[in-house]
Amino acid sequence: MVNGDGAHGPTEEAESRQDGNSEADGGEDSNEQEVIVIQDTGFTVKIQAPGTEPFDLQVSPQEMVQEIHQVLMDREDTCHRTCFSLQLDGNVLDNFAELKSIEGLQEGSLLKVVEEPYTVREARIHVRHIRDLLKSLDPSDAYNGVDCNSLSFLSIFTDGDLGDSGKRKKKGNELEQIDCTPPEHILPGSKERPLVPLQPQNKDWKPMQCLKVLTMSGWNPPPGNRKMHGDLMYLYIVTVEERHVSLTASTRGFYLNQSTTYTFNPKPANPSFLSHSLVELLSQISPAFKKNFTALQKKRVQRHPFERIATPFQVYSWTAPQVDHAMDCVRAEDAYTSRLGYEEHIPGQTRDWNEELQTTRELPRKNLPERLLRERAIFKVHSDFAAAATRGAMAVIDGNVMAINPGEETRMQMFIWNNIFFSLGFDVRDHYRELGGDAAAHAAPTNDLNGVRAYGAVDVEGLYTLGTVVVDYRGYRVTAQSIIPGILEREQEQSVIYGSIDFGKTVVSHSKYLELLEKTSRPLKVQRHNVLNEKDDKVELCSSVECKGIIGNDGRHYILDLLRTFPPDLNFLPVDGEELPPESQRQGFPRQHRHRLACLRQELIEAFVEHRYVSVCLGFHHQESFLVTEAVKEGEENSANIPGLAQAKELAETLVGEDGSCIDPKSREVVLNACKAVGSISNTSFDIRFNPDIFSPGVRFPDDSADDVQKQKQLLKDAAAFLVSCQVPSLVKDCLDHSALPMDGATLTEALRQRGINIRYLGSVLEFVDKTPAKAQLEHFYVSNRNHHFLNCFLSSFPDAVAHLPPDELVSRRKNRKRRNRVPGGGDNTAWASLTPNELWKNIASEAQSYYHFTIQCDSADQVVEKYGLQKITLLREISVKTGIQILIKEYNFDSRHKPAFTEEDILNIFPVVKHVNPKASDAFHFFQSGQAKVQQGFLKEGCELINEALNLFNNVYGAMHVEICACLRLLARLNYIMGDHPEALSNQQKAVLMSERVLGIEHPNTIQEYMHLALYCFANGQLSTALKLLYRARYLMLMVTGEDHPEMALLDSNIGLVLHGVMEYDLSLRFLENALTINTKYHGPRSLKVALSHHLVARVYESKAEFRSALQHEKEGYTIYKNQMGEGHEKTKESSEYLKYLTQQAVALQRTMNEIYKNGSNASIMPLKFTAPSMASVLEQLNIINGIIFIPLSQKDLENLKAEVQRRQQLQELGKIEETTEDSRLELEDKIPID
Repeated sequence: MVNGDGAHGPTEEAESRQDGNSEADGGEDSNEQEVIVIQDTGFTVKIQAPGTEPFDLQVSPQEMVQEIHQVLMDREDTCHRTCFSLQLDGNVLDNFAELKSIEGLQEGSLLKVVEEPYTVREARIHVRHIRDLLKSLDPSDAYNGVDCNSLSFLSIFTDGDLGDSGKRKKKGNELEQIDCTPPEHILPGSKERPLVPLQPQNKDWKPMQCLKVLTMSGWNPPPGNRKMHGDLMYLYIVTVEERHVSLTASTRGFYLNQSTTYTFNPKPANPSFLSHSLVELLSQISPAFKKNFTALQKKRVQRHPFERIATPFQVYSWTAPQVDHAMDCVRAEDAYTSRLGYEEHIPGQTRDWNEELQTTRELPRKNLPERLLRERAIFKVHSDFAAAATRGAMAVIDGNVMAINPGEETRMQMFIWNNIFFSLGFDVRDHYRELGGDAAAHAAPTNDLNGVRAYGAVDVEGLYTLGTVVVDYRGYRVTAQSIIPGILEREQEQSVIYGSIDFGKTVVSHSKYLELLEKTSRPLKVQRHNVLNEKDDKVELCSSVECKGIIGNDGRHYILDLLRTFPPDLNFLPVDGEELPPESQRQGFPRQHRHRLACLRQELIEAFVEHRYVSVCLGFHHQESFLVTEAVKEGEENSANIPGLAQAKELAETLVGEDGSCIDPKSREVVLNACKAVGSISNTSFDIRFNPDIFSPGVRFPDDSADDVQKQKQLLKDAAAFLVSCQVPSLVKDCLDHSALPMDGATLTEALRQRGINIRYLGSVLEFVDKTPAKAQLEHFYVSNRNHHFLNCFLSSFPDAVAHLPPDELVSRRKNRKRRNRVPGGGDNTAWASLTPNELWKNIASEAQSYYHFTIQCDSADQVVEKYGLQKITLLREISVKTGIQILIKEYNFDSRHKPAFTEEDILNIFPVVKHVNPKASDAFHFFQSGQAKVQQGFLKEGCELINEALNLFNNVYGAMHVEICACLRLLARLNYIMGDHPEALSNQQKAVLMSERVLGIEHPNTIQEYMHLALYCFANGQLSTALKLLYRARYLMLMVTGEDHPEMALLDSNIGLVLHGVMEYDLSLRFLENALTINTKYHGPRSLKVALSHHLVARVYESKAEFRSALQHEKEGYTIYKNQMGEGHEKTKESSEYLKYLTQQAVALQRTMNEIYKNGSNASIMPLKFTAPSMASVLEQLNIINGIIFIPLSQKDLENLKAEVQRRQQLQELGKIEETTEDSRLELEDKIPID
């Protein structure tokens, strides 16, 4: 919708040239298809609106007429019109027609905006739109978490837009005016962590009041005789000048009537000021409205579009200021009408979610444009469904929805709202009795969601899953699902034609389902297997028994209850008479878990199979197939990164033909042995699959598959052992070499999940960290770990989240915390009120022990904070984010022994925590990956083009706002920067920061990184004070999220120190650089190259201060490290020794001068000493080095040469003289800081 932005020009429809076999997912090959971009050239039309000059508008042939409507409703001079048609030569254009299909519409055509008569619906839309315009700078929707609004603060630090429209252009000569002193709490070593700066005050948000009240009048709806006169509805308005007026909305527009609050007189007042637009009317009766509305619109249009566009999924803020609750007719109306599951802007009023979700899946996907259309539709429906399901779940828990079984007790009730089915996460009718009761019922929905995600990603035609959203709200878990047509009219027993409704006692199968599921079995690694039913007959399945197949009344094949899609996790499932491998036993597995649904993550299955694959290949290498895994001792290097991986794979593929026919009998035998050894289900090819029903209580297997079952059991044991012996150590190793740097609960969860480690392994991960020799280098891990650990513990894993709330200082703090969480119908409602901190702490410790098997050796929260160096503010953030609590933004005193930290007034709101499927833009992602690959090979320009293409496709599928678009923009900005286009880098990075703030949250670790990149590009553009402000903001956020003790902090402080050095604030600069040196030494060890670089940076500042002795001392340290690590001959060592010589000369010169002064007193002839302020270029060079940007054109001349070289290569390439891989002239681009 953001055509106003015009940033990406006309949307380029990229067509893929299809080869004959156009398979939907071209897999690897689709990258190779050349992409021919058909430039759909945009054209310009003139628009003539009543009362304004005609203006030009750039449009593209694909757009619909409706999109021009949107642009006009957003433009400053036409924004107050909503009810109009566009006419070309007197013909009204159809709103839903594409521009290219309209006859006579061409370059330069004149479109007239013609006011149309109102209907009740149009009048309501008009009032709503005017209210939106009046509230356009008001952040209250973002604080309340409605309508996909979220916060963004970047513009406060950049004073509006960056780039040419920036208000100040400071160049080097104006350095003196910059005030560089950071606020006290940002300086290294500061102990205070204030909360208020998290949301700096935006002066634009102090709303300019245009009206005091705009609301529906009590005289609505108009009586019959007035309807005949064309009255649609009545409004009541109080202007800023305290004038109370009643308005009539009629078919012709708005006018003043003679009603008052208590008497009804619908006759037009005199004068009646009849106007087609409410804004025109109000401007006539209230001078203040006219003045302020114009100013407000000017400001609104100046905001960056990314600050205004809605995000695809709602983001909630865990802090908010106290907002005055003002009268708002639209909000009041929303609360009672459309939000009851009735949508006004849709024909038919309610949406058939299931039909929409399934129809979008059925769209054709043969070529790129079709796939884009399909993915866009899937994504849009999913984000709408997630929003509706969230609203519904909240309505259910808030007691706003009637149950479909109102006679049963509360926990067993089910609900239907807006064509979505809602159930609560309790064990209804003892369904899960054998699996762990309520705890199992609480875990099942997320497992089911993971299953839906997995089947959705495989995307088999003809197999359908339900739209599924899991919402945790006010201590309840609610599952929202779309409804299979016809399911509610019949009993479940009749509907299920595949699978089992009683966990395997009775089982049925169906050939069509087997055929469909067979297609998913290879990608999901599910084995086809037989089970016995109650009559002891064999039944063939290709999924777990719980997975049910139902054919809906629409004839589609649905599968549901996918909670056992992935095999069980034996580390948490003790089975009588089964022994786990020694790797697991050594670490105290199997452990009793609180339910029996613990299963392995899909990522783990993938990693395990990959690992086995490598073992096979190595087996081939040695012509013997022993398992490499067994050779991996505890704590030794992880064998997954075997150098010969690639060759080994190739070897395996050459040995085993596609059809499994081997090259010669000898190698056939090798293959057979290797396949046996790794547990492959086929004898001739490598193919590991799991039987998800192994160890399911109640499932019986036929006798003839006993061997197979035995093999499967072994496979599961190996997978469980693999998790403990390979994945956990590899995670810790990645943290040690800093390729993974979790900063908070969310990023830690992500790091664990990428490696397929479930959160229940946190205790094991911590134990492993405890045993690691380099324990100190993992302290930051504790911080993110522990927080996460508490929070998860106390807030999600209990069905009644009442008595289990976070450990904090004082009873009353806790009580207030909990008063909000009162569970309706949760039995004894007052138990939590008498809970003391000690009891709460005991609950916490026992919970940590029972769920994570981790012993907290502390007696109170304060001790934990002390022992692990946690910050209470960080804990508070984690708790609030995990549970959806929103607190008042003010300074809390956690350490006062006299009064509670929290009062009731400090808890502002409780938000839902939502889990849902994220549909992907597959083609765009392929482009993005090939772009990254090109960049890594050094073909920057080609990479840049591919990534630009990916950006277009992402925009096409996701709209303007999405996490993946954010990553795309960040990489583009980095490429622009490396290729020397600083302004473009700045503009792309600004978008990335805004998007990260809006989509991930203002203090998400990712946002902090984006701020750092933006600061670098600002510095390169000569906007020094902005760069500093951004770095200070990043440091504040980081202190808030993890505290000072984190490896990333070293990088941030080096950046700040360098910029301060550049603006000649030497003392400040030293504070930051020395802190960076300390942190680097702690996390990278004193011999690391990072530390050497830190020493060098500190030495440079001392040199600028003319304190040569200190400078020499630091540079010597650096020199020693370089010499030991890189050897004498390395250029770094040489550079360092040159610099040492230079420092020594300077020191000697200074000493001479001083002696001279002592000797000859005031008439000494002093040699002028060179105290150099560092040049901007040299500071920038160091900034690039520490930020891991290796190749950088420094001088203008280098830049010209580079450009010439690039052009020369392109010309050569066009002539076909140069091969793709010119080894010698590759440019290096590292996205990470060079690892020692």
